[in-house]
Amino acid sequence: MAFVCHDRGVTTALIYLVVMLLVAAVVFLLAAVVFGRGEELAPLPPGGSPTRLPAEDITAEDVHAVRYQMVLRGYKMSEVDWVMRRLGVEIEDLRAKVAELEEEREGAR
Repeated sequence: MAFVCHDRGVTTALIYLVVMLLVAAVVFLLAAVVFGRGEELAPLPPGGSPTRLPAEDITAEDVHAVRYQMVLRGYKMSEVDWVMRRLGVEIEDLRAKVAELEEEREGAR
């Protein structure tokens, strides 16, 4: 004996549910193709960098001028900017201390 459901409301609700699941699956697959599937980015070649800094004598202005490429999945820019400002101040402080010590050494001679 087979059970047959003749309630139109149940049938309509099931059809809506199946259609919603299909739409959700299509949207998920489209998002996975557009935004990636979580794979890691390929490493940069040795010595390669997406940003540029002088080889030596980096100043606070050099650090402030560093900009990163805008990417969909990346770092929070306000945090990166804060770190860069902090490093710039630290570099300038260290350079001032080195210059002061060199002056003292020259004065002692």
